[in-house]
Amino acid sequence: MRQPTKNSNPPSPAGTALSILAAGASTRLGQPKQLLPFRGRSLLRHAAETALASVCRPVVVVLGAGVEQLRSELIALPVTVTLNPAWAEGMASSIRAGLGTVTSEAHEPDSVVIMLCDQPLITAATLDQLVKVHRTENRGIVACEYVETLGVPALFSRKYFPELAGLAGDQGARKIIVKHNNNLSRIPAPEAAFDVDRLEQAARLEALGQAG
Repeated sequence: MRQPTKNSNPPSPAGTALSILAAGASTRLGQPKQLLPFRGRSLLRHAAETALASVCRPVVVVLGAGVEQLRSELIALPVTVTLNPAWAEGMASSIRAGLGTVTSEAHEPDSVVIMLCDQPLITAATLDQLVKVHRTENRGIVACEYVETLGVPALFSRKYFPELAGLAGDQGARKIIVKHNNNLSRIPAPEAAFDVDRLEQAARLEALGQAG
């Protein structure tokens, strides 16, 4: 179910959309990670503002658990909020929900970047680099490389939209990245290694926020 909000940056034909996955209940953390403070704003708003500072349009935010509380964090931001009622099924349901909104836009983009709301060290420059490499190297997938792995944020060309839509359960986009290594570019992004799932990571997030 799509919840439209005003978007002052409509997509252009053959552009790159961006989907922020923020629908989970943060069960390992014991509190909504999306609301953790980081540099004067919530983690969710920080992720949305980072995405909006990139070249990607439209920016879609997928919410699920605690949607009414989280929606208020996005007030006045030109993003499209999408509700994933099946969020408890796992990450794949949020990927499908975001992709469904992206592909319903008037000008379907030729690619989409998938990112998580709990990778606070990701910058707009990282997201722009994914798009730049996709354009210059003409690869269907561009993924971030960190801690000897490949993962999100990652860009997928339209060719892979059906596979993204076919994911199920807790399957994330990494499955598709690994499967199509022959059509893959990678960018070094050590900042993507830090995410927030447990209390010790939340404590580090607070320290990073205070450090500015």
